[in-house]
Amino acid sequence: QVQLAESGGGLVQPGGSLKLSCAASGSIFSIRNMAWYRQAPGLERELVAASARGGSTNYVDSVKGRFTISRDNAKNTVYLQMNSLKPEDTAVYYCNAAIKRSGNSVYRDYWGQGTQVTVSS
Repeated sequence: QVQLAESGGGLVQPGGSLKLSCAASGSIFSIRNMAWYRQAPGLERELVAASARGGSTNYVDSVKGRFTISRDNAKNTVYLQMNSLKPEDTAVYYCNAAIKRSGNSVYRDYWGQGTQVTVSS
């Protein structure tokens, strides 16, 4: 079994900051890409930020300069530092990781349960 456990969501005022964490656990052999997605009510899930194991990152245009994705490979953990938050950042944020389990030969996608981020005054 592999699980992704997210934490760090909550209510914050516009202009504030939050840091999300996502730790992968279980029978993990290797993790390739790790990413954060979000889904606002009535909208499709969108990729917010992604981190390759080698260190490259990419971001959706709307968060560039405000959000930073980072990862600790030794801890199988990915973070999302969110600064200068705006009401339009309100959504459920999901962690995603491409993981190869011990004894398996292929990577597959795993998802966290989601954490709510609400930006409101």
